[in-house]
Amino acid sequence: QVQLVESGGRLVQAGGSLRLSCAASGRTFSSYVMGWFRQAPGKEREFVSAIWSGGTTTYVDSVKGRFTISRDNAKNTVYLQMSSLKPEDTADYYCAADQRPLPLVPSTWHYWGQGTQVTVSS
Repeated sequence: QVQLVESGGRLVQAGGSLRLSCAASGRTFSSYVMGWFRQAPGKEREFVSAIWSGGTTTYVDSVKGRFTISRDNAKNTVYLQMSSLKPEDTADYYCAADQRPLPLVPSTWHYWGQGTQVTVSS
């Protein structure tokens, strides 16, 4: 069982930066693939980024070069550093964990956090 708690979401101006954190429970955190998704009002949940236990990362094209995912296995925490934020980044951001997900497919991720809201004003 893994429990995920996100934090760090807030209102920020366009062009600004923000770091989201996701704290995970459980002693096997390092074995999980960790991911970030987002869901804007009226839209489907969208894959943002994922990081494997060895540090391999992947990103959706719209955030490449602006967002960086990282993990600290000693702290059971995954981060999403977001910079050059745009109004279209406004969404609820969710942390997810699974041992063998299809990264772009939300239904293949077993564990989810409750979400943290990011609002980017123009």
